[in-house]
Amino acid sequence: MSEHFAFKKLRLGVNIDHVATIRNARGGAHPDPVRAAKIAEAAGADGITAHLREDRRHIRDEDLALLSAELHIPLNLEMAATEEMQAIALRWHPHAVCLVPEKREERTTEGGLDAARDTNRLRDFIAPLREAGSRVSLFIEPDEAQIEAALRVDAPVVELHTGTFCEAVEAGEAASVANELERLRKAAALALEAGLEPHAGHGLTFDSVGPVAAIPQLAELNIGHFLIGEGVFMGLGPAIKEMRSIMDEARAPAESADRDTD
Repeated sequence: MSEHFAFKKLRLGVNIDHVATIRNARGGAHPDPVRAAKIAEAAGADGITAHLREDRRHIRDEDLALLSAELHIPLNLEMAATEEMQAIALRWHPHAVCLVPEKREERTTEGGLDAARDTNRLRDFIAPLREAGSRVSLFIEPDEAQIEAALRVDAPVVELHTGTFCEAVEAGEAASVANELERLRKAAALALEAGLEPHAGHGLTFDSVGPVAAIPQLAELNIGHFLIGEGVFMGLGPAIKEMRSIMDEARAPAESADRDTD
């Protein structure tokens, strides 16, 4: 089924963390990440992602409260699998919760969650979130063992880490680009075949998003840092619309092939 399957629309989730990073560099209230989220919503984003880190280096608790109250599109809360974050998620009931690895010394998330080595704890951690109505996803490497672990912990969604692929694109390493893209393709197909909804994200740009968007089994891409940075030059709304256009153009052949098999 997964070989010829294509989701009717590839959703775009926009991560607004680094608007808060800029705000926090100087203090005060500007620029406002909630305003950025509303601009993203108006520009065609299908959802907003915000990572509430334990050290609150960008998104803060008050941002999460305002996003929960003011958004008209789904909120995806990225967070570590800690008791503190679980309590916050259970308080605000975001549409989705994406569990990510988190180290205080890292500048950004450095890789996927090792769910295969933490299945018992993650299963117990996820259960109340699902009971509260949040869709739980695991941010994982495009690896069969991690996909199997997601099934064991009852996470209905996986988000495949695209960082290694994007680094290969940026470095111009053709062999690595091909290898990493094939890993993503196989992982997306395997996840869908297993009954999971595959998403992908991390490091995607105008130059790297096309081949990933063309993977027909993917339902959603989450993109943040590049869009916020590009927004400095061309405006956040236009940057999101450009990303949306590239995604739609890349997905069009897959959607056409899916219609031909109906």
